Amino acid sequence: MSADLSERDFECFLSVGFTHHREIIRKTETIEERLFYIRKCATEFWSKETLKYHLDEDLYRKEGSIQQTNFNKTIDNAAFKQRALQSFKDEYLLDFVNIEDPELVDERVIEQRIIQNVKNFIMAFGADFTFMGNQYRLEVAGQEFAIDLLFFSRRLRSLVAFELKRGEFKPEYTGKMNFYLAALDKYVKLPDENPSIGIILCKTKNDEIVELSFSDTSKPMGVATYRTSQELPPEIRQALPDMEDLKKLITE
Repeated sequence: MSADLSERDFECFLSVGFTHHREIIRKTETIEERLFYIRKCATEFWSKETLKYHLDEDLYRKEGSIQQTNFNKTIDNAAFKQRALQSFKDEYLLDFVNIEDPELVDERVIEQRIIQNVKNFIMAFGADFTFMGNQYRLEVAGQEFAIDLLFFSRRLRSLVAFELKRGEFKPEYTGKMNFYLAALDKYVKLPDENPSIGIILCKTKNDEIVELSFSDTSKPMGVATYRTSQELPPEIRQALPDMEDLKKLITE
């Protein structure tokens, strides 16, 4: 077994505490699954409570398993398609976004929380992502348009645009994202880079509506949902920043 471990894996193993290892061994079955959680604990500095939460949520099997995309019809390169499917999840835990009622909060507030915690946001997607900006400006035919969040993925060699929606997914979101991706490919993408990818992050979604909305799209995109800290167990919420502290950060 040790022959399959890299030097980095041994470093991760040694940096994780005994109580973490005990939880991982108790709730996992395979070496691959255990290594996944050990790496997460080591690189994202999970507390024991956070680890237990992710184990109970079965993060290992959900990681890199986004289901609702149009990648099969919009990405021709098989290797790029596979990497894209593995790079995104169906649901993201934005546990640094402490909002009492996300339905009553504008997307810009959620966006600002993410900007303040951009390192954590990148970690939610993977270390290969580089932040390029929020409200990223695109000029098309003399008009300005703004993408909520723009990243570059070194693994995918692709620009990745995120649109944040506070409520349920709506079909018109895909048309807007399709336009943004077309503009990125024309004006921002470099010749040696892969086509831009879009991810629409919503609070909830209806699978059939999402699938139908993809029917006339030509650019690669997916729809995922997110949860905020208010939806976490109390023991995890207690370790997160206070709502008033976050309000102060926004207004400063």
